[in-house]
Amino acid sequence: MIYVANPIYDSVFKYLMEDERVAKTVLSALLKKDVVSVELRPHEYANETNDKISMFRIDFGARIRTGENETKLILIELQKTWVETETLRFRQYLGAQYSDKNNIDKQEGDHKGFAYPMVTIYIMGHRVGDIDVPVLYVSHKAYDYEGREVTKGMPDPFVESLVHDSIIVQIPLLHGVINNRLDEVLSVLDQTKRDKDDPHLLCIDESKYADSSDMNYIVHRLTAAASNPQLRQNMNVEDEYYSAIEDRDTAIMSRDKKIKEQDGKIKEQDGKIKEQDGKIKEQVERLNAQTEQLNNLRRILKSQGFSDVEIEQMMGGK
Repeated sequence: MIYVANPIYDSVFKYLMEDERVAKTVLSALLKKDVVSVELRPHEYANETNDKISMFRIDFGARIRTGENETKLILIELQKTWVETETLRFRQYLGAQYSDKNNIDKQEGDHKGFAYPMVTIYIMGHRVGDIDVPVLYVSHKAYDYEGREVTKGMPDPFVESLVHDSIIVQIPLLHGVINNRLDEVLSVLDQTKRDKDDPHLLCIDESKYADSSDMNYIVHRLTAAASNPQLRQNMNVEDEYYSAIEDRDTAIMSRDKKIKEQDGKIKEQDGKIKEQDGKIKEQVERLNAQTEQLNNLRRILKSQGFSDVEIEQMMGGK
């Protein structure tokens, strides 16, 4: 058993994925394709300071093997978050990819070109609804009006420019069971292995990776990260950052609870006032009815020749 840096932390995950061999290993497993080469895109972004965004993003250009002597370039936008985040943030980053002119593949003599195919990968530190699989693949297909899948001419560069596939990884559902290559690669994110005294570290059984040089390489890089003073400091900063977010969210929840309670009391008071208003309205209506009856009686007595004084005496001064 050895201790390695916990890649749930953005700083460690970035340190891991900026290594080309590690990136190729992880992306090959996720894509279930042979990634021949990979490079960080120039708009790579890592969040460390903006307290309004609890998300980490890194973009790759990956060349995947499509045939014996054929490869193609695809774009990979990887977004990782610890806490539940509005989908708007994911869409904003995605929109930036679609609008980036550098993502257009222009052939010689072609002034328009088509966008490179894109795959989005979301690594979530929380559950997504009631979905109970650790890795979810969302793939697009094309259909005609009758619902029949269209395969002739597909994939088409125009279509590929406008739609993309997605992969969603739910870290809380990674429980150390290794059934395939992807399970093996993602096992280094398994938080059930977190050291109980130091969340910055994972305790893993190195012997499980004895037959995989790529996994040994990943483990050794995480071991190096664990002894890197700057990365340890960055993890402390992330702890403080997310602790501040939790404190803020707790304060907001407490405030919202108080507001809800006050709204409930105000609503209850409004109900009582409305009830009182209803009673007053009933009383007014009764008084109006009585007044109308008295007025009718006065008119009848008046028509029978009684004077006003006699009428008042008969009605008891009412």
